[in-house]
Amino acid sequence: MEEKKFVKFKQDELGIKEYVKRNLGKGRISDVTIEYTPVGEKIIVATNRPGLVIGRKGEKIDELTDVLKRKFKLDNPHIDIKEITNEALDAQLVADSVAIQLERKGSLKFKIIAYKALESIMRAGALGTEIKLSGKLPSERAKTWRFAQGYLKKTGEPSKVVNKAMAQATTPMGVVGIKVNILANVAVEIPKKKSRKKSEAKK
Repeated sequence: MEEKKFVKFKQDELGIKEYVKRNLGKGRISDVTIEYTPVGEKIIVATNRPGLVIGRKGEKIDELTDVLKRKFKLDNPHIDIKEITNEALDAQLVADSVAIQLERKGSLKFKIIAYKALESIMRAGALGTEIKLSGKLPSERAKTWRFAQGYLKKTGEPSKVVNKAMAQATTPMGVVGIKVNILANVAVEIPKKKSRKKSEAKK
């Protein structure tokens, strides 16, 4: 019984997060976390557009708070806004941005969209990044395209600080899956390439 309650609790929590993201707009929300306190529920929304999320005089926050009470039966939800100052280093915002551009410009321009995203990430100070697009790009057969730049460790300690995210784009050719990995400029030791010494020729 306790296991069923826990599963139901997690499903409800996921529903709240998805509703908040959908309600506040794709491409604006990086993450939604929920903290439970003695006085109520604290909903922390990480966004690059705090003004648009809050709305005029906080009207959007008030509307969302009311829905969380009525639809999701939260006792006393309180919404906190966490501003993301460098959206180019946030994997979720980048993934959503790529998805929006694919839907607007079409999947035929996927290479231009991906390379522009790479450049933006590296200009923002990332050590390395990787973008993977999976779907019918641009042929009838599904395929995965990989775009990468810089240093990106996938195993060991450096891999733990890699910011990862996924998104989907719905195009006329079908659904395109998007994966973004970003290694920000943190305290990570980048291994130096060993130079090969030329062997002396025997006389």
